[in-house]
Amino acid sequence: MELLEERIILNLKSRFFDLISTENHQLKYESILEEMLVIIKELMQAEEVTLYHFDENLQQLVVESSTNSDVKRNLAAVNFSFKDHQELEICHKVYRRPFHILAFEQYDLLIPIRNKNSIQSYLVLKEKGQFFSKLTEKVLEKLSIECGLFLQKAQKLTKLLVEEKRYKQLFRVTEKVHSTMNMRSVLGEIIDSLHEVYPSFAYLLFLSQDHKGFEGLPIKEFNYTSKNQAIMESYVTGTIQFEVSVTERKANLYAPLKGKQGVYGVLQVTSPNALVFPKNEVEFITLLANTAGGAIENAQLYEQSKRLIEDLQLINETSHHLNSTLRLTETMAYMSDQIVKSLAAEEVGFIQFTLSDSSYDVQQGSTSFFLTDEAKPYIDYFKEKILLENDSIFIGDLKLPADTNNPSLFKSAMAVPMNQSNVINGFVLVLHHQSYAFSFDTFKLFLSLVHHSTLAFTNTLLREKLEKLVVTDHLTKLYSRKYLDEQIQQSMQVDEGATFILIDIDNFKVVNDTYGHQIGDEVIIQVANVIHDNIRGTDIGARWGGEELAIYLPRVSIDTGVMIAERLVQRVSEATNPTVTISCGVTCWKREDQDNYQNLFKRADHALYQAKKTGKNRVVTRPR
Repeated sequence: MELLEERIILNLKSRFFDLISTENHQLKYESILEEMLVIIKELMQAEEVTLYHFDENLQQLVVESSTNSDVKRNLAAVNFSFKDHQELEICHKVYRRPFHILAFEQYDLLIPIRNKNSIQSYLVLKEKGQFFSKLTEKVLEKLSIECGLFLQKAQKLTKLLVEEKRYKQLFRVTEKVHSTMNMRSVLGEIIDSLHEVYPSFAYLLFLSQDHKGFEGLPIKEFNYTSKNQAIMESYVTGTIQFEVSVTERKANLYAPLKGKQGVYGVLQVTSPNALVFPKNEVEFITLLANTAGGAIENAQLYEQSKRLIEDLQLINETSHHLNSTLRLTETMAYMSDQIVKSLAAEEVGFIQFTLSDSSYDVQQGSTSFFLTDEAKPYIDYFKEKILLENDSIFIGDLKLPADTNNPSLFKSAMAVPMNQSNVINGFVLVLHHQSYAFSFDTFKLFLSLVHHSTLAFTNTLLREKLEKLVVTDHLTKLYSRKYLDEQIQQSMQVDEGATFILIDIDNFKVVNDTYGHQIGDEVIIQVANVIHDNIRGTDIGARWGGEELAIYLPRVSIDTGVMIAERLVQRVSEATNPTVTISCGVTCWKREDQDNYQNLFKRADHALYQAKKTGKNRVVTRPR
């Protein structure tokens, strides 16, 4: 019998060795346990062999593996207390039937499997014949020792293989996520790796930045007012946090996604049917979370650098364009297009203050909204704030004062003052219907664009004012005789025809003699203002000399010109104080007549002479 028992033990050790040394075996711990029990069943000629493990966290006996498929599938708690477990640990022996512990009453043999004098598992067997009764306590104790040693080696070996697989996976993930700067690819790779290593776990990423565009991934925006203290603690302290729910039989691990410059979110890992995360799993998830944090940081820095380069290129291109010889209208239109395109703004307004700051002008180039009455509350509101605070304004949820007509039309707004030599000349205002439509990066870009553009705006304004001064009569603010001559000659090169009106204030010497030259100048200004109010922007009103004025009407027939002249005669007599009248000589030219400037002037002068000679306060025409 002793020889038989020795053969059993030798055979057992040999087959255990083959079990963990075969190259064809995948060396999964669950598979090793199954084959181990099959070996024991054959050598012990047993009907059933089952391996139980006492889970101290759950305080219950759980099936690790069994040759009985029904027992293996049964996950219900076994009637086995911690007191029973302690009692078996004290006694260093193998138990035969009958058992005083109810959990094992259906079995014939109980063999505790020890690890350093502590029971690791329980091996229980059902007898098929009478083989168990032939075995001595000595061989059963050897069987217990060999099974314990084998389980220790199997656990260490499979743990090493699992760790090797995990760290190979970690290396692969690290290599992959650091080879791309695409945020979605980085986050997707992290989630895929977790699913591969822990397929039964659930995952959720709480990101502290905008997570739009990551549809399909288990991602949520980090809520800074969250009541979940574990998430907040992990994010704020940058350390691993745990959360255990005994009633739901699950545990949550919260790992911060850390980079060198900060924490970018929290990874939540949920382990079902377990209340504790093993130390090696915590270590692996921590490393993976740190890899994710570093990759997210690199991707963000890359995106930021790209945006900065694009912003600098935009600012450089805009500055270069604005400092070229553009007219003010072209400058504003170009700037408006750049702001709409670069900032995704819906409305752009360029508001210029007058000398008194009490009123303002909406510059050309502003979007059409700023030319409507609905824009006035917005302009007034931001004008007041800018003059009061002397600073830029960035609002994500705009609420205008209650007395405005449209308090909720636009929700997002940015306003930047245009400063020149510490004086606010106006401001640029952009609006959007959606709340928080502009990011802070967008605001910074807007600041740079306006600051780099203000000098160009000012220079363009000054240049155009200077140009206007050169071609404008200082008294009447009408154009000068020289400018009129140039424009008529240019028109005669490109237009098909035009009308010319020469005007003289009747009895002007009497006005000077009666009221003085100062009143005489005021009368000339009053007549010039009437002319301003009764011609189009494309028409040219000019001071011809002394009390003589002139109007050039490009592409206007002589009949229309006569109507305008007669209207001027009437309105001058009504609008001047002291009352004066005017006489008008009207003529025209047509391309087919091959006319010239000198003849045009002579005909108008002759018509004016006839008007003065025949009674004044009238219009005389001379077409040819």
